[in-house]
Amino acid sequence: MAADRMLALLPTAAILVDSADNVRMANVAAVSMSIVKGARLEVGELEQLVRAVRRTGTAQTMEFVIDQGGFPRRVLTVGARAQPLDDGEVALVVDDLTESKRVDAVRRDFVANVGHEIKTPVGALTVLAEAALDAHDDPDAVHHFLTRMQREASRLSRLVQELLDLSRLQGGETPASADDVAVDAVIDEAIDRGRLVAEAKRIEIVRGGDTGCVVVGSENQLVTAVSNLLDNAVAYSPERTEVAVGVHHRGDMVEIAVKDQGIGIHQTDQERIFERFYRVDPARSRDTGGTGLGLAIVKHIVSNHRGQITVWSQPGAGSTFTLRLPATGPSRSVAGDEQPQSEASSA
Repeated sequence: MAADRMLALLPTAAILVDSADNVRMANVAAVSMSIVKGARLEVGELEQLVRAVRRTGTAQTMEFVIDQGGFPRRVLTVGARAQPLDDGEVALVVDDLTESKRVDAVRRDFVANVGHEIKTPVGALTVLAEAALDAHDDPDAVHHFLTRMQREASRLSRLVQELLDLSRLQGGETPASADDVAVDAVIDEAIDRGRLVAEAKRIEIVRGGDTGCVVVGSENQLVTAVSNLLDNAVAYSPERTEVAVGVHHRGDMVEIAVKDQGIGIHQTDQERIFERFYRVDPARSRDTGGTGLGLAIVKHIVSNHRGQITVWSQPGAGSTFTLRLPATGPSRSVAGDEQPQSEASSA
């Protein structure tokens, strides 16, 4: 029947229950959600809903959680609507709300985090402005407070810009202007952007590996990704150390590894460092002007380029972040150059 075929195509579970609580009809979605098995409903809440609708003669809705167990454990949040029909039959429609609930929770957390992050520099600017006004007869004090205000304003500006960047990237789409991108040019620009900060800490940025590698995507986005990794490497490394950038063409992939000699990251933190606003050391991040968005931006850029990012790190032994991107052309190995080991790819 055409109606049966149409029901089978619906992503929403559709079930018809007779007056004896036997399932007369169920589409594919109902079976895949494990709420129907043979001629019986497998979920107690749905059985109760059907009986309540049959007893009252009115349509009812409810929302509940189904713990399907197993490994990995699967927990669904569903919304169900039951409609009484003739002769004690009841029609059920069940929607899987799990993903929409997760997205809503992420959105709420994101808004709360953004509000907290913006409130901090705005509050600091207010206090510093009041202090500067109170110290108007002391030029040295005014200069000190204005310098601090400039720093907080720069931090706020960076936070807003990174929020805008992240918003543009979160669509998960391939870059609109996908072009052949020379990895050498990406590394050159990223190193140039981070050179001043590195020189201020007497940190040397060295590069090595293969040259001539080409990937497809957005050069601006890839420069941002590598720059963010270099910024982190420099920010969390002691003075007079070294940050290495290595490029390697392995099969059909290009690896870009950024290795530092910094404080390292504990294993438990490595699982969360790509989350928005997550900081391994919040106090130190604020001192360095970090927003907690840099690695989240890197993750989205790499995902949009159909690539991967991995990390190898140990506390006190530094970190290596490795980007793996699809290659589109030959490369040349540079003999004698410094070639940082891509520890992330072997971890």
